Amino acid sequence: MSAPPVALTRPRLQLSGIAKAYPGVVANDRIDLCVMPGEIHAVLGENGAGKSTLMKIIYGVVKPDAGTIRWDGELVTIANPGDARALGIGMVFQHFSLFESLTVGDNIALALDASEAKHGLDARISEVSARYGLAVEPRRRVHSLSAGERQRVEIVRCLLQKPRLLIMDEPTSVLTPQAVDKLFETLRRLKSEGCSILYISHKLDEIRALCERATVLRSGRVSGTCDPRTESPSSLARMMTGADLPHPRHRQTSQRGDGALLVKRLSLKADDPFGTDLVDVELAVRSGQIVGIAGVSGNGQTELLAALSGERPVDDPAAIELNGVAAGRLDAAQRRALGLAFVPEERLGRGAVPEMSLVENALLTAHRQGMTHRGFVRLDAARAYARAVIGQFQVKAAGAYAAARSLSGGNLQKFIVGREVLQGPRVLIAAQPTWGVDIGASALIRQALIDLRDEGVAVLVVSEELEELFEVCDAIAVIARGRLSPPKPTHETNVEEVGLLMSRPFGAEPRTGNAHAEPIDAP
Repeated sequence: MSAPPVALTRPRLQLSGIAKAYPGVVANDRIDLCVMPGEIHAVLGENGAGKSTLMKIIYGVVKPDAGTIRWDGELVTIANPGDARALGIGMVFQHFSLFESLTVGDNIALALDASEAKHGLDARISEVSARYGLAVEPRRRVHSLSAGERQRVEIVRCLLQKPRLLIMDEPTSVLTPQAVDKLFETLRRLKSEGCSILYISHKLDEIRALCERATVLRSGRVSGTCDPRTESPSSLARMMTGADLPHPRHRQTSQRGDGALLVKRLSLKADDPFGTDLVDVELAVRSGQIVGIAGVSGNGQTELLAALSGERPVDDPAAIELNGVAAGRLDAAQRRALGLAFVPEERLGRGAVPEMSLVENALLTAHRQGMTHRGFVRLDAARAYARAVIGQFQVKAAGAYAAARSLSGGNLQKFIVGREVLQGPRVLIAAQPTWGVDIGASALIRQALIDLRDEGVAVLVVSEELEELFEVCDAIAVIARGRLSPPKPTHETNVEEVGLLMSRPFGAEPRTGNAHAEPIDAP
């Protein structure tokens, strides 16, 4: 049943004068927002513009300092997420709201009424996840899931609540291009049934393809509203930042060094019963080269990154080689001593300790940069290093002693990337380097990776963002069901081909012939 014409209905959600301030920052400054039934409404803005705070106010996670909220024309107070769900509001968080020690099914049950949670929930989860192409295993514990798999759980949980207003914060980063198209079909079907959708994404092409109205935030205020279908990415960027859309400078070069990172016939059983075994993985990344690994989350990326970073040493020392040294049995600290730097996919908890200051978080991986002396910490050096990262990577923070959790997701990501880049690594592994990061920060991070390559660093980027891989990489491989395809020069492939490889495994039969990885000569 189609929704009635928007002009003849009252707003589903209407915010008036919403304000929220924290010490040292005004997150929302008298924001007005109106969402109609059956409307897909975008909320745009840089990291730190106030989008997440505003969505948390709507969902009852944060209490506003001022302003009113009307739902179907009635004045309401949303004191907590339970109140929001009772109204029919569902939210897919960018930073997940899941209990790690519980199963997927248990986490989803917590968001449902008791009667709904009891009967056949696992089957309903499987049915909804299959229908929307968001594979999740109901019995798997959340702590064993990758960041992308957790995002799928968030989406499925919301869809099972049958919301009247669905808030989606960066929902497509785990999906292939084909799966994104399927998700968009789902959202358009929900819209036709009268469901309102608030859609947050830094992918401006997605916004233009999906949304019919957009509210743009800048520095906590509404800077304008528009129909994104009639705008260009550049004009939307100017509304968000006041400047033109930035583009990384990618200088093609044929100069390549030796294989700084070599992986030879790496097979590894997953720790988790629902994890993905690695099967005969071969990879070579030369100095002065960026190789990308594409794949849908949950296809072995977590296991591969653990093996490469040293979080999980492997039995065969020669299976992983760093700068000519057999490193398979070395731990993370020993590999860092060989020149490895690592950006994990999870910002909070693995990339940074939320309660610690930026100075303390700098010490976690960069202490070799003159921050310790005879076992004692040199706080002046750590503070200077943190300030250098903040300055060079344009991190918006209250200072070097700001807690990591006080930064927006994009600004914390810039700090983590900067902390690793400024160490002058010989090999850098970056997982999801620009996930949930605004266009300006994405360009800065991608340019930093390209600059490292041009300085002779071997860079491996693991990402589900194909546009990112094609923008920065010299060659791209695909991981599917624990198997890795040979890297292919970027100019010899395309998004459609990579998307198809992401949906089916490479090399189902054991390989024969030369088993040793050779660095690819990508131009």
